[in-house]
Amino acid sequence: MNLIIRLFITAIVAYLLTKILPGVQFEGFSSAIIFAIVLGVLNIFVKPVLSLFGLPLTILTLGFFALVINAAIVLIADYFIDSMVVDGFWWAFIFSILLSIVTSLANSMFSDGE
Repeated sequence: MNLIIRLFITAIVAYLLTKILPGVQFEGFSSAIIFAIVLGVLNIFVKPVLSLFGLPLTILTLGFFALVINAAIVLIADYFIDSMVVDGFWWAFIFSILLSIVTSLANSMFSDGE
């Protein structure tokens, strides 16, 4: 049940961010739900591989390159989801940073202490 709540929070936050950021659009809330699911799958399977290969750059940049990896994950999700449009790397970068911050705050507010 906790996984479903986290996916739903991610979908809500992503959908609301598209109302603020003009460079990222969803066709509807159902697209945001699909994005949350695809993002979860990419974070499980693709992000660890990218993080491993990017580890030297992440160390050299004192962790900044991890933000670039997050933006790349958003762009990969955009590639797989036809009803999502990201206008470029910088929009993906800003979107991924805001998505991480707001979902972390929302998940901590709605977590039940586990």
